[in-house]
Amino acid sequence: MSASTTDTDTQRAVDAAITSRRSIRAFLPTPVARADIEAILEVAARAPSGTNTQPWRVHVLTGAAKERLSAAILAAYADPETARQHTEEYHYYPREWVSPFIERRRKVGWDLYALLGLKREDKAGMAAQHGRNYRFFDAPVGLIFTIDRVMQQGSWLDYGMFLQNIMIAARGRGLDTCPQAAFTQFHRIIASELGLPPNEMVVCGMALGHADPDKIENTLVTEREPLTSFVRFLD
Repeated sequence: MSASTTDTDTQRAVDAAITSRRSIRAFLPTPVARADIEAILEVAARAPSGTNTQPWRVHVLTGAAKERLSAAILAAYADPETARQHTEEYHYYPREWVSPFIERRRKVGWDLYALLGLKREDKAGMAAQHGRNYRFFDAPVGLIFTIDRVMQQGSWLDYGMFLQNIMIAARGRGLDTCPQAAFTQFHRIIASELGLPPNEMVVCGMALGHADPDKIENTLVTEREPLTSFVRFLD
């Protein structure tokens, strides 16, 4: 096999792993072997980081440990008064929404709700769907990511590359994921359940497993802007 053929095959495999990645919101109960989880994280840890600081820390939850965390968060989420006492430590989204970001946010939300048959007035249905985040959408593996509080914005950029590596490495093994910022609201519960030291801050969560092909929500494919809307070529 020639080098050019090998390069083309590699390109196609990498591109396929990237372009087939989607946020899956319904998983099969099929277990994921610990060896596969370890391999994914080992590959992902090759992400670049400023002066090789490697700011990521991963908490892998399965079985009873995952169920305990889910139950604790859902108990708080189900009580509006209690839920209001839990707020994020950092702003994932802008404090004030502007165009075109607000339109994109609304579209993906309503596209998902439309697939699920949820109408605008069905607040209870929307709340229930959002609550499924805290069960990791029934994935067999839940990941919680933390970072040392001393790290600054550059390390969060590094962290994003690490998270992307996990999702792509998972696709290369026929697995699916859903990155979840929803967990940040309940960081105090997470810290208690996982026994996190005070210096560790919750970054996000992620579901990992096999997508359920029969669930309508997994047919959602989000749109991407054409290159002309976000790229400038300067000669």
